[in-house]
Amino acid sequence: MSTLIKNGMVITAGDTFQADILIKDGRIAMMGEDLVVEGAEVFDVEGKFVMPGGIDVHTHLDMPFGGTMSSDDFFTGHRAAAFGATTTHIDFVLQPMGGSLRDGLDTWHAKANGKAAIDYGFHMAITDLRDEVMDEIPTLVDQGITSIKLFMAYKGILQVDDITLFKAMMVAAEHGLLTMVHAENGDVIDVLVKQALANGQMDAIYHAKTHPALIEGEATGRAIALAGVANAPLYVVHMTCREALDQLALGRAKGLPVMGETCTQYMFVFEDDLTKPNFEGAKYVCSPPVRQPADRDALWSALTGGGLQAVSTDHCPFWFEGGQNGRIAGKELGRGDFSKIPNGMPGIEDRLGVMWHHGVNGGKFSPNRFVELMSTNPAKIFGLYPRKGSISIGADADIVVWDPEKDHTISASTHHMNTDYNVYEGMEVRGWTEKVFLRGRLIVDGDQWLGEAGSGQFLRREPFAEVL
Repeated sequence: MSTLIKNGMVITAGDTFQADILIKDGRIAMMGEDLVVEGAEVFDVEGKFVMPGGIDVHTHLDMPFGGTMSSDDFFTGHRAAAFGATTTHIDFVLQPMGGSLRDGLDTWHAKANGKAAIDYGFHMAITDLRDEVMDEIPTLVDQGITSIKLFMAYKGILQVDDITLFKAMMVAAEHGLLTMVHAENGDVIDVLVKQALANGQMDAIYHAKTHPALIEGEATGRAIALAGVANAPLYVVHMTCREALDQLALGRAKGLPVMGETCTQYMFVFEDDLTKPNFEGAKYVCSPPVRQPADRDALWSALTGGGLQAVSTDHCPFWFEGGQNGRIAGKELGRGDFSKIPNGMPGIEDRLGVMWHHGVNGGKFSPNRFVELMSTNPAKIFGLYPRKGSISIGADADIVVWDPEKDHTISASTHHMNTDYNVYEGMEVRGWTEKVFLRGRLIVDGDQWLGEAGSGQFLRREPFAEVL
C-alpha cells in the first residue's frame, strides 16, 4: 500500500516548498502539488512542516560504565528517540579490553537484535589498540562501519597516546574511515582528580573543576594538528567551550579536514548546576563537563555561523536514584566521591524540540539550518546521505510532521526515556512532533506509539564520506 502526505510545507537543508509526498515500498516515490493516488492512505498535514527524520550520531545505549549500565536499551532508547522526531542514530560499540573489534561488534548487534525500533548504525570505540587491533581497523568497512573513536582522556582505562592516535588516523584515512576523538588531556585530568580527592574535595562540582576548558582546547588543537599531518578526516565529538572552538576554527581556516559537533545540554546546563544541594548536581555530570554561559554563547555562534557541523546528544542516561525498585545502579554510586559518579545525561528525546524552540524560534538560525544540523549534515558526514537526511526521490521515507505551534512542557513525568529525571525539566517549548514515519510506516502519532521492537534496521554506511 502507498501513503500520501498532503499539503505540508517541506523543509530541507536547502529549500522550503509546498508539496505532497508519495511513499511506496518505504521510499519517497514522488513529490508534487495536488497529487491524487488511488488507494493510497492519505494524511492531510496542512499547516504543518514536513522534515527528514532527525539523526543523532552520538548515543550510548545499554553501555557499561563505572560499575553500572546506561539505563536505556535499544527499545526504550529508540522509542524515546522517535517521540522526539529522531528516526536514525549511531551508537558507540565498545571494544572489550583484551578482545577484538569483532567481539565488541557482536555484543552490540546482540544488544540491538529484536529490540531496535528505529534505524541505527555503529561507530567503533577502540579501547585497547594493540597491533593486531590496528590491523583489524580496515575490516570495519566490510561490516558497514566507517568511523572509529579514540579517547584522549580516561587515563589507564581508555586513553591512547599520540603515537597510537596518529597511527590510527593514518590507517583510517587510507581506508575511508572517519576518526572521532574525545578531546581532553587525560594526563592532566588524572593529576587534578587525584589532587582534589587528596584534599577532600568530593562534591559534584569538582568533576568540572578537574576537567578545565583549557585542556579540552589543548587536546582539540593537538588532535587537529595530528589529523592535518595524517591528512585524516577528523570529527571532534561533544565540544563544549570557546577554547576548543577556537582550535577547530583555526584548523578549518587552514583547510584541514576537520569537523566538530556539540551536544544540546551544553547550551542549557552550566557549571553552577553542579553545586545544587542534596546531590542534585550529580544529574549534570558528564565528560567533558558543562561549562559557563560565555561558552554557550560561543557554541550558538558556531552553530549559526557554520563553525560546528552537527548537534548530537551524547545520550547516556543513568537513574538518579538507582539500585531500588528493580532499577540498576545510577548516579548514587558517586555520593561522597565525584570521581565515581556515572558520567552522562539523558537527551535523545528532547534534542529537536529544544533546538527548534531556542534556535529557530529564538531567531538564531533558520528552519533550513535546523534541518542541516539535526539531520542532513550528520547523514553526509557519516555515509548515510541521500538515503537518510533527505526529502528527495528515492530516499528512505523517514519523515517528521512537525507542528510549529504545538506547546510542550518537557518533564520526566511525561518523557519516554528510561530514567527518573530530565535535564530540561519544566522547559516550555513551542514546536513538537505530530507524526513520525520510519521508512513510510507511521510509528508515532501524537502521544500514541505505533512502532515495534525489532523493526529497526542496521545501516551499513559508505566509506570516504564527505568532509563538510
